[in-house]
Amino acid sequence: MCSSFGGCWWQPFRTVAEATVFHVDLAAHAAHEAQALQWLSAEERIRSRRYVHAGPRRRFALCRAALRAVLCHRLGCDSQQLTFGTSGHGKPFARVDEIPEPISFNVSHGRGHGLIAVAAGGRLGVDIEERRARDDLEDLTGAVLGPNETREFALLRGNARTHFFFRMWTLKEALIKALGLGFSQDPAEFEVPVAVRRGARTSTFRFPSRPGALWRVDDLGTDDFAAALALEMIPDRRLSSDG
Repeated sequence: MCSSFGGCWWQPFRTVAEATVFHVDLAAHAAHEAQALQWLSAEERIRSRRYVHAGPRRRFALCRAALRAVLCHRLGCDSQQLTFGTSGHGKPFARVDEIPEPISFNVSHGRGHGLIAVAAGGRLGVDIEERRARDDLEDLTGAVLGPNETREFALLRGNARTHFFFRMWTLKEALIKALGLGFSQDPAEFEVPVAVRRGARTSTFRFPSRPGALWRVDDLGTDDFAAALALEMIPDRRLSSDG
């Protein structure tokens, strides 16, 4: 079984304030897939077998095993001690020996890449999308973008449109996942901070309908994928640069 981060399919990717983000390689790899199954619980193995196609089955196993490994490392426990519960809105939380742990985490994956975000406390959300040309991109803007974002999208052409759309999508999805209220928050009802829309990699944000909480939002995108992290700003948390 994979016992150190150096030889595994997951690696530290970015540090943002108190959160650490790990990249998960979801490419087909027989040895990694065999090791992943050893990390999974009996229930998770059954769940993985329910996937009809090999791709989704592999992505579930590799991401879930990596999450278990990261959390066990942080919590100082064995995989057999680690279980998961869910909040009223379906957001998972970790338990060690059935006792809930004060650790925040979130997972997102596409076809070839996954991200796991972990922090000691505070709400967080992470999202990743692999950019690809879509015939329905114009149709999706109404469901994802606000009025100003839609106007900015309309001025772009070609790849710039694709990059802008997926950048906005991941930033909004990360914020919604961090909020933890499921589908009750419409992404078209709020807009990404102007500074980020104009190219800044990080900014702060408040939901117009829920202004009590302040969030840090970071663009984590690379040449390979669009990605974002949203992190609740607790009073002693600084808007520090990435590590």
